[in-house]
Amino acid sequence: GYHADRWKKLLILNSAPTKAYFDTSDQDPYCMYNYLLDITTWNKSIRRGFIKVKLTDSAGNTAESEINSEASTFQQYKRVKILTGFPRDIEKISKISLTFSTKTLIGPKHKLRILQMKLKSLNNPDR
Repeated sequence: GYHADRWKKLLILNSAPTKAYFDTSDQDPYCMYNYLLDITTWNKSIRRGFIKVKLTDSAGNTAESEINSEASTFQQYKRVKILTGFPRDIEKISKISLTFSTKTLIGPKHKLRILQMKLKSLNNPDR
């Protein structure tokens, strides 16, 4: 890796296209695979919380997203876009699981009803 204060000089010197990962994982090859989760919810009342995404391929390999540090606000028929990062790439996704959490230990548990969902790979936009 490169020190953060010197990345710009190193990338500018390289005339070929270069990928730079600023959000890294703790597993080799240390890059994160980023997706944009675009969802529209159906709940009548406002929900505030966190979404964790789990991707599975046909062989049963899985990757779970990191939970964002900021809660999202979900309102009926309003689109919410969430950037999610995975420590490994799932090339041919066969199943997507979402887990909604308010991260509170007391009080009622709430469900988040999804009307529409789109998951787009930012590392591989053709997927």
